[in-house]
This record gives sequence, C-alpha cells and structure tokens, in this order.
Amino acid sequence: MDKNNQELEIDLLKLIKALWRKALVILLVAVIAASAVFAYTLFFIDPAYDATASIYVNNSSFSFGATSFSISSSELSASNSLVSTYIYILKSRTTLEDVIAKASLPYNYEQLSRMVTTKAVTGTAAFDVTVRSSSPTESELIANTIAEILPERIAEIVDGSSVRIVDYAIIPAHRSAPSYTKNTVIGFLIGAVLAAGIYTILFLIEESNDVVIHSSDELRELYPDIKVLAMIPDMRLSEKKGYYYSSYYGDKKERGK
Repeated sequence: MDKNNQELEIDLLKLIKALWRKALVILLVAVIAASAVFAYTLFFIDPAYDATASIYVNNSSFSFGATSFSISSSELSASNSLVSTYIYILKSRTTLEDVIAKASLPYNYEQLSRMVTTKAVTGTAAFDVTVRSSSPTESELIANTIAEILPERIAEIVDGSSVRIVDYAIIPAHRSAPSYTKNTVIGFLIGAVLAAGIYTILFLIEESNDVVIHSSDELRELYPDIKVLAMIPDMRLSEKKGYYYSSYYGDKKERGK
C-alpha cells in the first residue's frame, strides 16, 4: 500500500472516530428532524385518496364509408395500439370539460387534468384511470363519470371501436398519500445526513489547518523518523494569579508571582 492510500485511510478512520464521538448529537438532530417532518405531514398536508376505474379497449372491426372490415388479432394488434389514442382522448379538454359539467365539479380543465392519471396494463388492451382527490367520495365520482363519458367520446372520434368498463371505481377506504412512515424516515435521514455533514466539514477545516502538536506522543506518531530532543513546558496563568508548569514529568508545580 502506498503512502497516499495509507494517509487516506488514516483520515477516514479519524473522521469515523470524530463522527462516532458525536453520534448522540447526530441521533438527536435526526430525531428532531423526523418529528418535525411528521408533524408537518400530519397537520399541514391534506390526505389524498385514489379511485381507479379499469377500461378495456376493443377494436374488432373498422368502417370506411358503408363498408365494414374485420381486423384479426394475428394481423394487427389494433387494440393495443389504440390504448394510447384513447388515453389521449380521455385527457383532452373537451372530454374533461364534459366530466366537469356532468359531475358539477368546482374545477377547471387544468385542475382536473392534474388530478387524473392513466396507466396502460402491460400485455393487455386495458388501461386504468385513477383520480386523486382530498375527498374519497369525489375521487370515486370523477373516476366513474369519466368511465361513463369516455365510450361515447371515443365512439364519436374512432369508427369501429368500442370500450368496455372492466371495473367501476369504488370509494377508497384508505388514503393513498401522504405516507407518514415514509416522510418520517426521510426526515430522520435528512437530519442525520445534515448533522454528519456539518461535523464532517468542521473536521475537514480543522484538518486543513496547520498541525497542532499536543504531546510528544503525537509528535513521534506524525514524524517517526525524527527524534525528540527536548520539550518546552506549558506555562500559563493560574486562577491564583500565579504561574504553573505543565511539566514534562507529569506533576504541575505552582509558584506565586
């Protein structure tokens, strides 16, 4: 192992020891942060409820004028390709404004659009429509209103296609967001990382300054190839306004002025 790697390991070890000495403080900061995030989530974030309706896309035939043609699933996967088209029609301004009018909702198009999400079911010709609202009954009402209006809207636009409702939405019994556990854990981690980061910065600042030797043992550790020839005692003013010597031999000897 080269000298640079050895020095890096020593620095990391010293950093770990420094952080371990502050472990209780770091833990306390983490707990305080977790408590603050939990309280904020509980009192200031409104719960959200998701209601989902499932819709199946069918496209067994299409028409051109008075002539009707059949589409084989082996020839063309028309239903799968139309899922994205149907989702686009669902999120269109006209469709959502019809939903607002029919359900007498207090939202405009932009607000309702942010409440509605869609997801294609992998490997099928179906997709889910999920509505998130702070009211469980409202989320169920909007999802089912969309399920009722969408087949008519699609029939007006796409010839020869049909939509079937697989499942109507039900009133959600449990909130979907926020997660108290998840937010509390995130707050705990943020507090711990923040506290550890501050102590790490202080440690690096201290390490970047000139080396301060506190004892002959530290001097020998830092410079093992240099012999210690002598040591200057630490002479400071005592509480009795006299001087004392932090003797190299161990005992402190005081003398008056």
